[in-house]
Amino acid sequence: MEIEILNVAGSKPLGKIQVNEDNSIKDVKEKVHQKLNKSLYPDRQAIKLEAKGKTLKDEDILKSLNLQTGAKLYLKDLGPQISWKNVFLAEYAGPLFVYLWAYQRPWLLYGAQSTTPGTVATVAALCWSAHYAKRLLETMFVHRFSHGTMPLRNLFRNCAYYWLFTLYVAYHINHPLYTPPCEFSFYLGLVGFTLCELGNLSIHILLKNLRPPGTKVRRIPMPDGNPFSLLFNYVSCPNYTYEFGSWLFFTIMTKCAPAGLFAAAGFYQMAVWAIGKHRNYKKEFPEYPRGRKAILPFIL
Repeated sequence: MEIEILNVAGSKPLGKIQVNEDNSIKDVKEKVHQKLNKSLYPDRQAIKLEAKGKTLKDEDILKSLNLQTGAKLYLKDLGPQISWKNVFLAEYAGPLFVYLWAYQRPWLLYGAQSTTPGTVATVAALCWSAHYAKRLLETMFVHRFSHGTMPLRNLFRNCAYYWLFTLYVAYHINHPLYTPPCEFSFYLGLVGFTLCELGNLSIHILLKNLRPPGTKVRRIPMPDGNPFSLLFNYVSCPNYTYEFGSWLFFTIMTKCAPAGLFAAAGFYQMAVWAIGKHRNYKKEFPEYPRGRKAILPFIL
């Protein structure tokens, strides 16, 4: 059967393609790319039944959408795209190198007054580096992304957030006038940071094992044999809980106000994501555990 493809902007016709009722929206995107416009690769397209309607899923079958010969589909150009994996690699590589640059070459920031970093500053550099090295390794070997790409413009915004915050924190902790906290705060923060990092990694591995490779299967995440996963009894997104915990304890360990601002900003964004995911879990799974909160046990 023949379907006409129109641009969402102004409903301008892009052309017609030949499909059959067993084709999916993903097949439609491929045909648009091959037959109508080579620059509109599939990841750049959003297909809709109506110009202002919801975006159809790649796996939606034309037959189930009641489309017949002469039907119309609307296409929105999402603009240049970049894979989530590459975005994450860029986001996390920057903080690793920026912080080490500030730590190893303080004279570039402070001039002649620079001094050798103390114990707390050295441990902070190791913790910061370990966190982002872990993130890079998780991006390459652990994470499975529900969405293949995001708009290229988001890369610059995301990188600016991570890279500039890193420079802000590193500038203060490695400053010649930096005053380290008492030993109790230092060791409390270091132990807490380490435990939260292990917890975060544990949750990421559990979530990876929850979804078979090459699928978009969604299941209710439940604790496994790892004690860090017990947080699933209380919150829907313990990976965010542990992530916030890492930066909270990093702040305690360093007594650095910019690190606290970084923790607060991160918590706000992760809370927004967690609340959205928590809401989706409850909507998708009627049997979803009622006692769970989104990110903070018993609170939020």
